[in-house]
Amino acid sequence: MTMITNHMPTAELQALDAAHHMHPFTHGNQLSAKGARIITRAKGVTLTDSEGHEILDGMGGLWCVNIGYGRKELADVAARQMMELPFYNTFFQTSHVPAIALSAKLAELAPEGFNHVFYAGSGSEANDTNLRMVRTYWAQLGEPERNVVISRKNAYHGSSVGSGSLGGMSGIHAQGGLPIPNIYHIDQPHWYAEGGDSDPEAFGLERARQLEAKIEELGAHRVAAFIAEPVQGAGGVIIPPDSYWPEIQRICDKYGILLIADEVICGFGRTGNWFGSQTYDIRPDIMTIAKGLSSGYAPIGGSLVSDRVAKVINACEFNHGYTYSGHPVSCAVALENLRILEEEKIIERVAHDTGPYLQEKWNSLAEHPMVGETRIIGMMGSLALTPHKASRAKFASEPGTAGYICRERCFANNLVMRHVGDRMIISPPLVISKSEIDTLIERAWISLDQAEKQIRDEGLMKAAA
Repeated sequence: MTMITNHMPTAELQALDAAHHMHPFTHGNQLSAKGARIITRAKGVTLTDSEGHEILDGMGGLWCVNIGYGRKELADVAARQMMELPFYNTFFQTSHVPAIALSAKLAELAPEGFNHVFYAGSGSEANDTNLRMVRTYWAQLGEPERNVVISRKNAYHGSSVGSGSLGGMSGIHAQGGLPIPNIYHIDQPHWYAEGGDSDPEAFGLERARQLEAKIEELGAHRVAAFIAEPVQGAGGVIIPPDSYWPEIQRICDKYGILLIADEVICGFGRTGNWFGSQTYDIRPDIMTIAKGLSSGYAPIGGSLVSDRVAKVINACEFNHGYTYSGHPVSCAVALENLRILEEEKIIERVAHDTGPYLQEKWNSLAEHPMVGETRIIGMMGSLALTPHKASRAKFASEPGTAGYICRERCFANNLVMRHVGDRMIISPPLVISKSEIDTLIERAWISLDQAEKQIRDEGLMKAAA
């Protein structure tokens, strides 16, 4: 067994965890009865748990560990910054070198016309910022009635009150009185699950044109912005038809509404470009960033703000911010992370080498009898589980039952592959090698085979009526 850092026995750690630690998006009592898997260290794309098992992390943490685990350079930068200036705020007409340097670097990397950034501690916080910013923008222009934001069903923009309202997930809206007023949702561009017999490109246009219909229903004079992920991540890696984004852009331009591209997952190389907006030729006014900005090594998020919007916001006192907006340690770590992405040409490798290799291998999983489709762009992919490939049928069982069984088999086979309903998704570190991709696919095949057997044995291989 691989040597592991000294710690309490796993059972004792699990008991302490159950007694005191409340987990996000978790049924606490169920986890307490089962016991959490305790991760003790990580290197590259591999996690090690408290029992010494080595696990290939097919999710890059939570979509975020783009440069992989264990990069000493980021630890060194964090330590130096902590000794020099561990914290100071950016309120009260002050700034500091890490925030200044990171802001300049982001302006260099961002699409043309993005020369400003407002910092937050996470993507959720950044989308809360965006909600207030777009409403302030229109109020400053003398149109305070433009306070409606349109989003999409099954979108994920965070889980705070504001960002959870912007998102379109029914489970989030079911708790805490969400969504808040003046946020509306249109249907997602998910052809496989919702397209029926329509052509994917016609379906993409129909879903995009729901935005125009909603604007006209509400009144263009009331609509401040439309927010969307270039590719829906937590919703199941929903890659839209090619017709979708050009039509969305046309509609936003026609009605003069602001476009917010939520780049929290897609940004910093995930789709093979610095930003998903570049992959889809989107021209947003605000881009939400987090996750890959620091590869998860330090909490940081923000809003990249176009010159058009920043000019208006900077002309007033924007009464908004967070204690950790532009935290110096997080900014220093993010700056070093961007240096590594750029100098090691990691994004170029995703675009031209390992990304196409992963795409080929991932698409081979479509041959599995329980896989209805595979979808992938860059280093984010999904596959749909189905009891009947030809009809794209859903399972008759509770949604997510088959997906959870498959996820558990993946864990047992030392592969982190997440399920969203009955879709399986991956988002590995961008530094994953071809041999590690082979291992990922091999373990995915084994897990799919085992999951199919269990589903059949339990009488669950039945299509919904």
